[in-house]
Amino acid sequence: MLRSAKSLAAAVSILLGVAAAVDIFAVRAGVGLYGHLGSALTGQAVHDAHVLDAAGKAQIGAVLVTGVVFITWLYRVRVNAEYFAQDVCTMARGWAIGAWFVPVGNLWLPYRVASEIWQASAQNAPDGSWRTISKALVTAWWTLAITSAVIGRAGSILTDSAITLAGLRHAVALTALGDLLNAVAAVLAIVFVRRLTRMQQAPHPSPAAVRPWPTP
Repeated sequence: MLRSAKSLAAAVSILLGVAAAVDIFAVRAGVGLYGHLGSALTGQAVHDAHVLDAAGKAQIGAVLVTGVVFITWLYRVRVNAEYFAQDVCTMARGWAIGAWFVPVGNLWLPYRVASEIWQASAQNAPDGSWRTISKALVTAWWTLAITSAVIGRAGSILTDSAITLAGLRHAVALTALGDLLNAVAAVLAIVFVRRLTRMQQAPHPSPAAVRPWPTP
């Protein structure tokens, strides 16, 4: 049964917007700390470090809350995708949730799930004809999300291992870059969520009218 994901999409969009704002706040805190980390650890640098730490905790909270709602939305649209073109979704609907918790595999599996949902949801032409909509948006979102995660992790490792102010400055700069990319990824995620939700709400044929695979 086709169920609207509009309300979930609205909630996800708001949360992603908040997450992006928190990331930008973290970037500003990181830039401030970078600028005050000179040849000596000043009081302003210590203050900036505390602000950056608070921003990091806010980011964790934003990720947890947004993640729960996003995965709930993704599962809903995955179930809906079967209405349009069931055979396109080669991964069972449970993977819309489980893919995020597979070590190493979560670097790729969620993207595969999202791509299949995107492709299946494109099959809503009134005459049941096969359509292909570019996955550039999905790919750009996921590429930035993974890149920001890798850079952020590298920045965290450098921060923990830094023994000089110069090393700490490099770590702060790398972390700020990761936060900036994550903010951009969040914006792309909003566009992805809203566009995919609209695709599933567009006029569409009955399930029997949809051809699961393109004919030669």
